[in-house]
Amino acid sequence: MADVQWFPGHMKKAERMMTDSLKLVDAVCEVVDARIPAASRNPDLDRIVAGRKPRLLILNRADQADPGVTALWRAYYRENGVPFLECDARSGRGVKDLPRALRALRDRQGPMRAMVAGVPNVGKSTFINKVSGRKTAAASDRPGVTRGKQWIAVDAQLELLDTPGILWPRFDDPVTGDRLAFTGAVKAEVLDSEDLAAKLLVTLRADYPGALAERYKFDPDPDAQGWELLETCARKRGFLMAGGAVDTERMAAVLLDEFRGGKLGRISLERPPR
Repeated sequence: MADVQWFPGHMKKAERMMTDSLKLVDAVCEVVDARIPAASRNPDLDRIVAGRKPRLLILNRADQADPGVTALWRAYYRENGVPFLECDARSGRGVKDLPRALRALRDRQGPMRAMVAGVPNVGKSTFINKVSGRKTAAASDRPGVTRGKQWIAVDAQLELLDTPGILWPRFDDPVTGDRLAFTGAVKAEVLDSEDLAAKLLVTLRADYPGALAERYKFDPDPDAQGWELLETCARKRGFLMAGGAVDTERMAAVLLDEFRGGKLGRISLERPPR
């Protein structure tokens, strides 16, 4: 992941827009993927906000995350004084608590404006659409869809500013890059899908072997390489080409799509620091 160049010009522009717009809002909502709550936090946002505005962490896709692991994150945030809100933007669970959670960040009453930020493909626009009760923000499963500045009225007292998803230019930890790629935050065309799927299989074998057994009908060999696991999955799905060769490219696409869609069950890829 460290050698991949994927930081497009519109992300630099988005960062400048976010910095300029900060003076227009009272708070910042940072939307993250509850399956990777640390990896999906952009460290550049710390620099941009830098204590200038209160922040609310939105744990989106909580219904796809492992509930036991989310409970650990919940305790971690409370212990460290991090305001947060758990939700699932697709079903709408928890999103209506946003106005109350935001107003708890400040003492005074009255109208409030909040910026909604996050890395690509964490469900930010879907979250805004659900909380506002109408389709006003562009939503897609592809990163980098939201480009311009959009104000969305939630009610007479709350207005949200939608911002484009931005990633940082380079990952110091390649595991962070892998986790973002697993969930679709990095554009697929700059990645080797088979290599990514092989890494995901190794990760799932370590933490959720039952999910592989249930979905793909095999018990993962503890000594197998990732590409071997991918071949096994392809055979179990019947993805064979002429001559009997397995179609690992097709299997990689299916695996990543099914993981991102929650079809492998409720899975979390990282836990809070001990």
